[in-house]
Amino acid sequence: MPRFRYWTILIGQSPTAFRSHDADGLLPTLKQLQRRQPDAVLRWFERGRIWSSPEEAKAAFEAERRANERPARGKGWRPGGQHRDPRDRYKKPRQVRRAQFGARRRRSAPPRGKSGD
Repeated sequence: MPRFRYWTILIGQSPTAFRSHDADGLLPTLKQLQRRQPDAVLRWFERGRIWSSPEEAKAAFEAERRANERPARGKGWRPGGQHRDPRDRYKKPRQVRRAQFGARRRRSAPPRGKSGD
């Protein structure tokens, strides 16, 4: 378990140095502190906040995640305003490509016939 998630003892609103990954390890210390400090309580610390229990922290995290969830993007999603593939404008049908290739070939081909004498 990461170090930033643990049970801690609070006296009033102030945290103490008593920390543990399991609450059972802190119960004897808590009982001793409650003799002199009746407002001492055991709380869960996670994500920079104090919670009553790990379940409460997890529920809050899940609720926050659901609130910030984006809708799923489909296969055709693209960044930008039009959401189209920018390469589509260069895609030509096969018939058009073959005609253009033939025209270029006819322009650049050397004339047929006798070679220079």
